[in-house]
Amino acid sequence: MEVLRIFLVDDDHDDQEFFSESLSKINGNFELSKYNSGAELVNEISTKPLIPDIIFLDLYMPVITGEDCLKALRRNSKFDSVPIVIYSTEYDIDRIAELFKLGANRYLKKPDSFDSLVASIKVCLSSLHRNALGGNAIINVVA
Repeated sequence: MEVLRIFLVDDDHDDQEFFSESLSKINGNFELSKYNSGAELVNEISTKPLIPDIIFLDLYMPVITGEDCLKALRRNSKFDSVPIVIYSTEYDIDRIAELFKLGANRYLKKPDSFDSLVASIKVCLSSLHRNALGGNAIINVVA
């Protein structure tokens, strides 16, 4: 079974654990790399030839925000085919539209429940296999 390399960029350690535990409930072979900030990811990708299969990116982080990290990733051609999922508590449709223009492929509102997060991650990963998150940008909001 092929290993799916996932990068999670989120400064909230509780959210990282919530995500990691959710991922463990999904059938598949995953390699999760966690980054505590956009700055940490940008530094790491500029010094190492790391290419994930998908990136989940929080918006609100110190030093380099998720939006600035998104811009940096999209300026680097080696990430052209890497789907980026904005993963945030915010739900502002105008802001989301702007993030899609900047190169985000999907927007996943952080759910309040564990089961909702598992379901949302499953949908994102299923889309990745089906169509590399290409085509229309998608917003996932699970109650």
